[in-house]
Amino acid sequence: MGLRGHHPGPRARRAGERGDRAPGGAGRDPQHQHHGRLPAVLRPRPGVDVRSRAGSLNELLEVALRAARAGAKVLLETGLPHPGGPAELKGRHDYVTDADRASEAAILAVLAREMPGIPVLAEEGGGDRADLMWAVDPLDGTTNFTRGFPVVGVSVGLLEGRLPRLGVVLGPFLGLEFAGGHGLGLSRNGEPLPPLRRRDPNSAVVATGFPFRNPERREAYQAVLERALAAFEDLRRPGAAALDLAWTAAGTFDGFFELGLGTWDVVAGAALVSAAGGTVTDWEGGDGWPLSGDILAGAPGIQEVLLELATPPKRARANQLGSNA
Repeated sequence: MGLRGHHPGPRARRAGERGDRAPGGAGRDPQHQHHGRLPAVLRPRPGVDVRSRAGSLNELLEVALRAARAGAKVLLETGLPHPGGPAELKGRHDYVTDADRASEAAILAVLAREMPGIPVLAEEGGGDRADLMWAVDPLDGTTNFTRGFPVVGVSVGLLEGRLPRLGVVLGPFLGLEFAGGHGLGLSRNGEPLPPLRRRDPNSAVVATGFPFRNPERREAYQAVLERALAAFEDLRRPGAAALDLAWTAAGTFDGFFELGLGTWDVVAGAALVSAAGGTVTDWEGGDGWPLSGDILAGAPGIQEVLLELATPPKRARANQLGSNA
């Protein structure tokens, strides 16, 4: 299935919001200290009709897979470090290593060579937000990586507006490759996977991640965590959101919830969940998750429960009164 015809679409951020184009400057993403400092090859080339150059989603998925494999190759060649290996602190509880940067450079080289007209938003280099863009996480789970824990992902996704079109998530040290997209279905290591079936919350295992970089949100998260412990059979916290979403798409987990993730953390995995027949929303039930990073994803029968758990009680009562009117 090809991308929809070229026409002005909604920007990822509206005027006045974070990430909007500054006067006289690039449309930079301020989630990272180096936002906007990118080589020109990653920005849209003047006069390029991205969609006419892009081809089919299947072709784009192949490009994403080659790019992710290039990043994974770098990580495998680097190898898992001994716990306590070198890492730089780039923000509160937020680390970066030379492996992050080298993996990202390898991924961006493939995207620049094969799809130069599509902008890129990457975790370490920042980038331009656009109606159609790649979202790249070259090493998801850096803390795991620095401690020699192999739950580490490489994530390349394509976002159009607020719709995740396709995604590739690799687990290099686990021998895993997940790929899928809108109308393309989902595969694991090249083998097609069946659509997600409806799940019973009482037997569901749901993944999550702690908002350890956002202590001011812990109270809200903890309330949902406690309700989730009561609603589902069990919870898991592996520490790499892209893989959590991929495992949700594959049925290993039945759902996933977290607050405050980066766009690069969630686009590819969300595309996989959608491709498998699951549902992805923000914590209010809307489509703002690519911007806020507040995400609920799950199989039929689970995502609805997650939304109920995340809905503030006052709003839930208002919805109930509205439905009874």
